[in-house]
Amino acid sequence: MDHIQSLEAYSIFILREAKSRLGRLGLLWSIGKDSTVLLWLAKKAFFGHCPFPFIHVDTGYKIPEMISYRDKVVKELGLELIVHQNKEALADGMGPDKGRLVCCQALKTGALNDMTRTYGFDGLIVGVRRDEEGSRSKERVFSERNQSDEWDYTNQPPELWGQFKTDFPKGHHIRVHPLLQWNEIDIWRYIEAENIPVIDLYFTKNGRRFRSLGCAPCTGRIKSEASNVSEIIEELKNTNTGERDGRAQDQADPYAMQKLRKDGYM
Repeated sequence: MDHIQSLEAYSIFILREAKSRLGRLGLLWSIGKDSTVLLWLAKKAFFGHCPFPFIHVDTGYKIPEMISYRDKVVKELGLELIVHQNKEALADGMGPDKGRLVCCQALKTGALNDMTRTYGFDGLIVGVRRDEEGSRSKERVFSERNQSDEWDYTNQPPELWGQFKTDFPKGHHIRVHPLLQWNEIDIWRYIEAENIPVIDLYFTKNGRRFRSLGCAPCTGRIKSEASNVSEIIEELKNTNTGERDGRAQDQADPYAMQKLRKDGYM
């Protein structure tokens, strides 16, 4: 078994453990490369059928091509999709002009926490990776959120020999992270090996492409000539810039993501 096969097997194990040990589960799908790999793994884990709904927290500011791609994939694969927004905040004019972190708190964190309660989820499966951003490196595979949706990153249980803590107090919910041990180049190598279709925003257009996807006003393209997956992999072997360098909320505050994730952000 090579490295990518080993990662795949462990992620499938995590998905099956979550299904057997937790209650009502949903899978967060951002439409990006990581959660699209997670979609693929979920279908593999359950023999072509995904037993839980896919959830898109829509800020109303997503890149239009992302929404078109979402609807196309949902129709083609017959997925159960939940789209949730903080409609009250949007109606009040919430947007990036109010401040990047304020906007993320309302349209992402607030919407996600409200969705969890509205649909009664006991656990959410999320495609985050430790290498992507500093606060995510503090996560566990099975990660508890309390009744207020807060994450205590200072008090994390050990996870040794594939033993996960799955007994949590009533009213708490669990974030499950099957991709935590993957890195960016692993994701692209798996996409190449499995021929997974991804949104074409990742490929160069006029010498620029997206490396990370988010809201249109807050996500920039990078200089790149990579027009296919193989070329992206070669590019990543020689880069010294961070994956999220084009994400504006990360530049607003060095601890932006940790502050957001403490309150329930994905």
